[in-house]
Formats: sequence, C-alpha cells, structure tokens
Amino acid sequence: MNRRIFFIVGPTASGKSELAAGVAQEFGAEIVSADAFQIYQGLDLLTAKPEVRTLRKVPHHLIGTMPLLEEMNVEKFRRAATRAIKEIHSRGKFAIVVGGSGLYVKALTHGLAPLPEFDPSLREKLNAMSLNELRSKLDRLDAEAARKIDMRNRRRLIRALEIFLLTGKPASAQRTWESASRSGAATCLFVFRDREELYARINARVEAMFQTGVIEEVQASGATGATSSQMIGLRQIRELLEGKMSILQCIGEIQQATRRYAKRQLTWFRRQSSFEPLNLSLFTHNEGVKWISQRARRSFALRND
Repeated sequence: MNRRIFFIVGPTASGKSELAAGVAQEFGAEIVSADAFQIYQGLDLLTAKPEVRTLRKVPHHLIGTMPLLEEMNVEKFRRAATRAIKEIHSRGKFAIVVGGSGLYVKALTHGLAPLPEFDPSLREKLNAMSLNELRSKLDRLDAEAARKIDMRNRRRLIRALEIFLLTGKPASAQRTWESASRSGAATCLFVFRDREELYARINARVEAMFQTGVIEEVQASGATGATSSQMIGLRQIRELLEGKMSILQCIGEIQQATRRYAKRQLTWFRRQSSFEPLNLSLFTHNEGVKWISQRARRSFALRND
C-alpha cells in the first residue's frame, strides 16, 4: 500500500500546494492535506488554503472539514488521514500527502503511539493557570518534555500536562514513534526555497491577504477553540479590530510571525534524514512539477509509457 503514497512537505509559502496539484494531475492522484490549520472550516485567507482553481484540479481531503471550536491533535489527524488514504486506495487511486505540520506528517510516515483523550474538568483547571504556572508545573513533572516543546505554546504545555496527569507517565515517554519500516516504501520529498525568496513570498502573501479581505474574514469568524485560536495572525487581526494596533503594525507582526514559523519548519524537516530535499528556487513552476512527477513515478513504480 505504501508505494501508493507520496509525501510533499515543506515550509509555508514554498508553493507546495500548487506543485502537488500539478503532480497529482499527472497520475490521477488525490491529495490529503497535512496542515494543522487548513483543516478548519472558514478563515480560508488567514490559513492560506489553496485557491479554488488549485482545489478544482484534483480531489483534496482534510481541508475545511473541522469546526473552529473543535480540538485537534496529532492522533485525531492520523486517524482522519488514514481513513482518507484508505478511501483513495479503495478507488484504485494514488495518494499524495501535502503539508507543513511536521508532527502530522511524521504520524503518517512512522505511526504514533495512542495518547489519552482530554478530560474536560482537567482541561478547565489547566486553562485557568497562567503560562508561567504551566511552565513551572511541566518542568517539575516532565523535564524532558519541557526541554523539547515550545514553552511559549500554551496549547502544547496543557496537552503535555494532561498526558502526565491522566496516565501518571510523562508525555516524553509515551509519544513513541513506530519503526520507519512501517512506511519504508513511501517517498517523502522535502521542498524548500532560498531564504530570501521564501521570506519575500511570505511577505507578499500576507499583504495579499489584507488586500483580499482577511480583516473582514476574521471579524465574521466568531468563536474559536483552543487549537484553532493558535492560527498565525488571528490574535493580531483581532487586536487590530479592537483598535490596539495599526494596520501596518498588524501586517508587520504577521509577516514576522510567519517567517519565524517557516524557519522552525525548515529546521524540523531538515532533521528528518529520510526526507529527500529539493530546492524549488532552482526550478520554474513547470520544471518543478516535471521533476517531482518523475520522482513520484519512480515511487509509485510506474513505467514511462
């Protein structure tokens, strides 16, 4: 089955969604998104969902399928993506997994040991704690997890504490990845661009978001859950709407936050030794589609007819 899955992963604004759609057309494949925020309904501009013309090229899965108030985690994604891939294969089609959420990708390439669902009463207690209190508690209960996760990410702090408090074992001991041989035949292509080009693309995309109505989109979005509220730019635009910052400051902060996110993505994917790198700065769009299609053809073990 794994020879019928091909992964195209990389940082935000690298152009992987458009490339993947072009490659999928070559094989009649279907795309499964591995993006932590594009999975949510609404906020299409803020989460940089693929354009309508891109979505129309081939079937896409796990884009805009989850309510904003619903919690999301790696295990939930793995189950949903596995179902989508099985359905694609049942139709005799190939699956191309596309995204930049590293843990979501790794959950599919390596498998993930199941973790406990959240407990509402415990979640309520943890949500009432300050960020410093959460950091201190995690450092005391699971020092290894505290070293590895982003200690500024409230959602991840709470989840790590939940795992320990619900199971009595540290999250660092439970999040074990299965053998990579589970998906050894699947190919993972890590696409990226030269830093200057990538950052310029990020800046331009944020500016385009504002030109096409992202402020109005956020204003009309309503309440968000603990996971979806972590979307880059959501806090800044809400503060803009409340008169707490200027539009130029808002745009600048979102551009900076997105560049930092891209840098973290690049670091994470470069550490995955089994991911084959490809610098898209060396190719035009059509050349990139052709090169990746050839690589996918070998992965799918297809003949050049």
